[in-house]
Amino acid sequence: MIHTTKRGFQVKDGRLHLAGGVVVTVVWSRDLPAGPSSVRVYRDSLGHWYASFVVPGQAALLPETGRVIGIDWGVKETATTTSRAHDLPHAEHGRKAAAKLAHYQRMMARRKPKRGQAASNGYREAKRQAAKLHKRVARQRQDTGRKWAKAVVRDHDALAVEDFKPKFLAKSTMARKAADAAIGATKKALLEMGRKHGRDVRLVHPAHTTMDCAQCGARAKHALPLGERTYTCTACGAESPRDKNSARVMLVRAGLTPAGADRVRPDCPPDSQAA
Repeated sequence: MIHTTKRGFQVKDGRLHLAGGVVVTVVWSRDLPAGPSSVRVYRDSLGHWYASFVVPGQAALLPETGRVIGIDWGVKETATTTSRAHDLPHAEHGRKAAAKLAHYQRMMARRKPKRGQAASNGYREAKRQAAKLHKRVARQRQDTGRKWAKAVVRDHDALAVEDFKPKFLAKSTMARKAADAAIGATKKALLEMGRKHGRDVRLVHPAHTTMDCAQCGARAKHALPLGERTYTCTACGAESPRDKNSARVMLVRAGLTPAGADRVRPDCPPDSQAA
């Protein structure tokens, strides 16, 4: 991998000139909007080479919609929002590819070379196919997250997003499903899309969001077990799906009026102003 700043590279006639007289013909995915300040040249697991340029960001402002949305991350659904139309179901790209991946891994295990011996063609081919499948799943997750993020940002002026850190799930019994949900990548795509289009993105600390009532603000005395998917407030009696309540709590904590959300403004049609 090569990472260099302006002094170490130059883009000229569509080619990348690196220090030491190295000239690379680049297949451009898009035109550079401005002069790059640095470049990173790297090779992926399939042996493909990429050049990633850093350029000044340019906001592409979208028209105002007058709507706000609260977003809660989860494992059963990757994202639950205050808008039923913008919930992101678990795509399960990894689970769908698991059978093929296991097949290639068994091939690699059978053909694994002994220490000091060269790998066989069969081993190298199985390894390449496994890496190709991993890459495909990663790209599917990225594509799903970016398309969903674009739809959310396009339809809402302000976003109250749970500042969720999925790292702790890696040590839990939900590790595999959490990894397949790609919460971190989806959250990153949402934040990048919000900045790109000039939306108001507010990160909300996730503490006690499953215990607070979005209507009256009362907090439950005990945390809800993961198996209990319905939130019932003991103070005001409000009842709603657990993740939907958490998404509305995001709006309240972010200082965004959840007008139009279920049970908050019954005189307005659902999802008219806030999702």
